[in-house]
Amino acid sequence: MGHIALEGLEFFAFHGYYDEEQKIGNKYGVDLRVRTNLYRAGSTDHLSETVNYEVLYRMVAEEMQAPARLLEHLAHRIIDRILHEFGHVRWVEVSVSKFNPPVGGICQRARVTLKRKRPAPAL
Repeated sequence: MGHIALEGLEFFAFHGYYDEEQKIGNKYGVDLRVRTNLYRAGSTDHLSETVNYEVLYRMVAEEMQAPARLLEHLAHRIIDRILHEFGHVRWVEVSVSKFNPPVGGICQRARVTLKRKRPAPAL
């Protein structure tokens, strides 16, 4: 087993609990980590044996373009999509950050982190 991570992804998107946030938009960050068996990719040197970083990035970018009220919902959607698209991924951890959130004071970012493990196959 091993981990693949994409760190420091940045997007401008239109998420937020308040309608105003969804109109003006904001900068968001995403950090992503997946756990999968990397042995075959390491021994064969074939991209088809691993999780393609470009595909991961594109999936996150597409989810970031669909408005959501909560960061929790965004993280949940990203995890669902990765587990659906990559059957060999064992678990996913994703952090979604909103830069300069409207909290009534100075705050560089608000962050939500979710982690989900793929359910064990039924016997």
